[in-house]
Amino acid sequence: MRLKGHRTFDYIHKNSVKYYGKLMTLKIARSNPKILISHKNIDSLENFKIAIAISKKVSKKAVLRNKIRRLLQDWLFKNFGQVKNHKPYWLLVNLNSGASFNNEIKLLEEFQHLIYKSGLLND
Repeated sequence: MRLKGHRTFDYIHKNSVKYYGKLMTLKIARSNPKILISHKNIDSLENFKIAIAISKKVSKKAVLRNKIRRLLQDWLFKNFGQVKNHKPYWLLVNLNSGASFNNEIKLLEEFQHLIYKSGLLND
């Protein structure tokens, strides 16, 4: 379920639909399995994949960045785990550097709002 490789991120930056919030930006692109063939993960080329990018500008401490990443991943696993027929999209989540991330509830609310706005999950 994880995205990797610079070609993958270049593809997402060029071919994505962007959804902006105060705390983060979502970029959603149709999956392109040809890019991932070099990673030898042939079983899940058509699946929904995600990458969460948190800059050092958000926090210098890796512990806090990893905590935010795990929080967003847990929410996705709980909500996407119930649905078995995922759309073959790639999702890149970029957190904005100027925002404060002390309030996890606001962060999750905005993340949920942007996911629903994008159409990946329906109410």
